[in-house]
Amino acid sequence: MADTGITVVGAGVVGLAVAARLAPRHPDLVVLERQPRAGMETSSRNSEVIHAGMYYSTGSLRARLCVEGNRRLYELCEAHGVPYRRTAKLIVACVAEEAPRLDDLLGRGRANGVELRNLTRREVSALEPNVASAGALLSPTTGIVSAHGLMEHYLRVLRDAAAVVRFRTELVAVERCSSDYRLTVRTGGTEEAFTSERVVNAAGLDADRVAGLAGIDVDAAGYRLWYCKGSYFSVAASRSRIVSRLVYPVPGPVSLGVHAVVGLEGRLRFGPDVEYLADRRQDYRVDPARRPAFAAAARRLVPGITEADLEPDISGIRPKLQGPGQPVRDFVIAEECARGLPGLVNLVGIDSPGLTAAPAIAAYVESLVAG
Repeated sequence: MADTGITVVGAGVVGLAVAARLAPRHPDLVVLERQPRAGMETSSRNSEVIHAGMYYSTGSLRARLCVEGNRRLYELCEAHGVPYRRTAKLIVACVAEEAPRLDDLLGRGRANGVELRNLTRREVSALEPNVASAGALLSPTTGIVSAHGLMEHYLRVLRDAAAVVRFRTELVAVERCSSDYRLTVRTGGTEEAFTSERVVNAAGLDADRVAGLAGIDVDAAGYRLWYCKGSYFSVAASRSRIVSRLVYPVPGPVSLGVHAVVGLEGRLRFGPDVEYLADRRQDYRVDPARRPAFAAAARRLVPGITEADLEPDISGIRPKLQGPGQPVRDFVIAEECARGLPGLVNLVGIDSPGLTAAPAIAAYVESLVAG
């Protein structure tokens, strides 16, 4: 491989968004991806929700980049024909005791700049007759997007900019030289090396490993990732129109809760749940034995759902910076000159709302690269 000015590690939606943002001004840009195709891990195994930004701590990167990304993503979809739909979302208090938590969420959302509206039980019933509630919040700027369509758009941008995208290519070594980085990659059984002035680590599930290759003590830095699996169950086609919007419960302390997701193709799914994988294996099997728990969670929102309506669907694995029972941590997006690694930008722990935030993350990384 030829030496280059900038290398992006990872061709998930965030890595592709960053690369597409940088490529027009860096014509020798290289993207490295260990999988045969783009987005085969986290990016293609999620709810495809365009989040609004009400869940995240005010002032955090999650909140700021989600709210900005929401606006940018809708504009991008309109301008470039990426499939999407503004479905809106209901966040439902299933019982009266949960109503005060809706008020807390409303206050945080408005502080983050998110449009939200309180709904009474009767107003919820008018919109979604099959949803049980003691009231809800309506988020009109929540929607769904084709993750594959979005990644195809970014790949077209990269092709037009003559960037190099190397699939089936794994980064195995990083060495800081005098003014650049020597990167060793493995394709099949063959290794080769090249130099890159700057490196953007958007390696998703392996972002901590890549940071470690560069010489960072990931435990001391707080970059160690946990694999968190989330499974989905789909609803029989005959019952898929039982709701027409995204329907979420009041969020818990560690997750947004199992929710109803209406796909672009009309399929209705419930998920994801939370299952930490201690050995960091990429196991995407959905255990049918989880059906009763999913049915119980679904019935809290939509009482008409039965176990017989549900079938195992997809699962995804999220790269989380917090372990089981720990409080949610913010995204890490850091230019590492303070660690003696100028020109290295690490993106670690980019789970939800990473898909929504991708265009805003790309702009943020561009500012770090330019700086």
